[in-house]
Amino acid sequence: MAQPSPTPSRHVYLAITVAALGYFVDVFDLILVNVVRRPSLLDMGVPKEHLLDTGELVVNMQMIGMLIGGLAWGALGDKRGRLSVLFGSIILYSIANLANAQVSTLTEYEVVRFIAGFGLAGELGAGVTLVSEIMHREGRGWGPTIIAGIGIMGGVAATILGGAMPELSHGVDWRTAYIIGGVMGLALLILRIGVHESGLFRQVAAKAVSRGNFLHIFKSAKRARRYLAIVAVGLPIWYIIGILAASSPEIGKAMGMAAPPEAPKALMYCYIFLGIGDVLAGVVSQTLRSRRKALGAFLIATAGTTIAYFSLASSSTTIFYAMIAMVSLAGGYWAIFVITASEQFGTNLRATTTTTAPNFVRGGLALMNFAFRGLRPEVPGTGTVIAAAIVGFAVIGLALVGLFGIEETFGKDLDFVEE
Repeated sequence: MAQPSPTPSRHVYLAITVAALGYFVDVFDLILVNVVRRPSLLDMGVPKEHLLDTGELVVNMQMIGMLIGGLAWGALGDKRGRLSVLFGSIILYSIANLANAQVSTLTEYEVVRFIAGFGLAGELGAGVTLVSEIMHREGRGWGPTIIAGIGIMGGVAATILGGAMPELSHGVDWRTAYIIGGVMGLALLILRIGVHESGLFRQVAAKAVSRGNFLHIFKSAKRARRYLAIVAVGLPIWYIIGILAASSPEIGKAMGMAAPPEAPKALMYCYIFLGIGDVLAGVVSQTLRSRRKALGAFLIATAGTTIAYFSLASSSTTIFYAMIAMVSLAGGYWAIFVITASEQFGTNLRATTTTTAPNFVRGGLALMNFAFRGLRPEVPGTGTVIAAAIVGFAVIGLALVGLFGIEETFGKDLDFVEE
């Protein structure tokens, strides 16, 4: 099948727009649980001394839902088409967020966040898979760059809504915030009506070839290594979001700061600079005509800025936020990570891998939180900082090793299947 024209059509622009706005709502809902977890848990009667552990449990339920949802939506995307996932995932997580506004117990909260996580798992992978298959091979890196650059701002919107910038918003009630997320998602369904299915998928769907079988990835040692490698490459991004930014009040307190940073504000700076990093990484990848070189440069920068974070962040609240910004800028390679995952595998497994890999990375936060929690001492103190550092440098080291296990895919023809 011939590659699409180098000049993007109206169909391509619409697909990118819908995927970008969908990812905006996706990230808004995904990060909202971290932004409102303190007021929501206090409202449910959770004691202040249990907020960190209980909050981690709620977030972990969402991430576990994303792990399982990634498998389900990925298989559906390869069996039934990319658009089926775009519609189904948005409906599920929008309804879940509306239901989240009605919860009254911790158990209900955990169950609804699991369902929301399951729904959130399908959005990004389906959107990037669709866009990568309809864009020209030389320029398709720009599609996910735009998607991620716009989408990541959903996290900024969530933090502002949560009160990170009082001059813009004093914060809304946490139940209202979840309703806003649900309504935005349902409103997107109107835009999705005009998006067409991928021609590459339609071509493969007419063939007698296995589609959407996750276990098929592991029937070949080469495919398995490639898949595990790309998952490892993405882990530092969610370490930055889920531990350095989301747990910034606890880390700042353990560093001895008299006025610990606020999680909503730290997350706001985190997402602003992740978005800038995403655009920058896309430019670097297209300029160097290489995915691996861009990923390598940003991973090395992530390691350097993480060292700076643990060395300098305790100086003042201003310096702390500046370090969050710098490490987030370095870790802003999510778009290149996702497009690389999409380009690594054939059309019959592309939605599966592009959907599951980011969700295993996101779900990996549950394991990182488990390690972070297990390494912390019973008595709060500098052990919290040491635990965060150990987890961080472990995942960054794993990512650097993983970089050697992925193929260079810039300009690769995506018209192939995994036999």
